[in-house]
Amino acid sequence: MHGNQRSKELFQRWAEMAAFTPLMRSHEGNRPDDNHQYDTDAETMAHLARMTKIYKHLKPYIQSAVSDNATKGIPVQRPLFMHYEQDSEAYHIQYQYLFGRDLLVAPVYNQGETVKHLYLPEEEWVHVWSGKTYTGGWVEVDAPIGQPPVFYRQQSKDARLLAEISRY
Repeated sequence: MHGNQRSKELFQRWAEMAAFTPLMRSHEGNRPDDNHQYDTDAETMAHLARMTKIYKHLKPYIQSAVSDNATKGIPVQRPLFMHYEQDSEAYHIQYQYLFGRDLLVAPVYNQGETVKHLYLPEEEWVHVWSGKTYTGGWVEVDAPIGQPPVFYRQQSKDARLLAEISRY
């Protein structure tokens, strides 16, 4: 309907983002025969399985963030300015978010995009896939399918768990 069609790339990027949300799920769409599905090919199934393993690995981290939401009203997915209120740039960031306190996610949403230009608040951030540490500001990172731009705070109490994301 209306010419919208979910491509393989879009499905894979959605799966990547879903792994870094409180509830990972997908939909077959309103025209399943016209859209790429998780079982369209082996590569897509393997990609979804990998992202699901990452989501499962994050279970204790997610449970803690959900508990904070239930008891303190703090959102699980947060705007950057929520923790960096003195950072004026953080108020302008619309297409990335904090997942819990310690993960920063910058989903890839442009077709064909494999390098992401994103903002990191001033602090030590570790790029999940490369292990490289950044101290904040505007950065560019490679963002091939399977490696969405995700960073964790080096000072996180969950740093060991978050560093292990890259093993999947």
